[in-house]
Amino acid sequence: MAEPTIDQPQRIAKAMARAGLCSRRDAERWIAAGRVSVDGAVLTSPAVTVTADSQIRVDGKPLPDPERARLWRYHKPAGLVTTHRDERDRPTVFAALPADLPRLVSIGRLDLNSEGLLLLTNDGDLANRIAHPSHGVDKEYLAEVTPARVSPGALRQLRDGVHLDDGITAPAKVSHPEPGLVRITIHEGKNRQVRRMFEAVGHNVTRLVRTRIGPLSDRTLAPGAWRELEAAERRSLIEAVAGDPPQYDSPT
Repeated sequence: MAEPTIDQPQRIAKAMARAGLCSRRDAERWIAAGRVSVDGAVLTSPAVTVTADSQIRVDGKPLPDPERARLWRYHKPAGLVTTHRDERDRPTVFAALPADLPRLVSIGRLDLNSEGLLLLTNDGDLANRIAHPSHGVDKEYLAEVTPARVSPGALRQLRDGVHLDDGITAPAKVSHPEPGLVRITIHEGKNRQVRRMFEAVGHNVTRLVRTRIGPLSDRTLAPGAWRELEAAERRSLIEAVAGDPPQYDSPT
């Protein structure tokens, strides 16, 4: 089933995300803060459906028309927070990007000390679709761990699912190519999930690098480098998400 366009009824947070202003989660926060109005009425809840005839304003400005969905890959170095603003004034991913790029959101996150492949897009709704665990998009990591030898029992726990304080994880794909090094693939996005999974089986992650998201791997970009995805890369990523691609994501 194709994604609805703005001509079809949809929730206000989704319309805001597809306009490239923010993610759906951020849209809900903006609504709670009283920054969004529809047809002159300031919203207090995201449980509002809008159409092409709705007069949507954010901070008093009309909602922009959705642009063609665009995607970038970025090699995140350690030491950057994956957010637009940080309450502790730590350096952020988005402050490190060139100012002439459009307003971007991340597809998932990497924590402060994690490195590797991070995908960025101007389409918050597309970001939500790719990142949502229900779509089963693989995320592969290379973890350096201590103690260096990971027992067969610990590897089996990682593969079967690990009990964390916010629930059991889905089964992971795991290999232990050499002492101190584990390759792990998950499709969820719990906070600091990989690090907590290893802690639960008795190991500390000293370095964590994301090497792949779906069909895209990060083998050519230097830390801090970025580039826009080519049409074939965009198609392969969107095809990895269950359901049809957005109607406005026509390749160039």
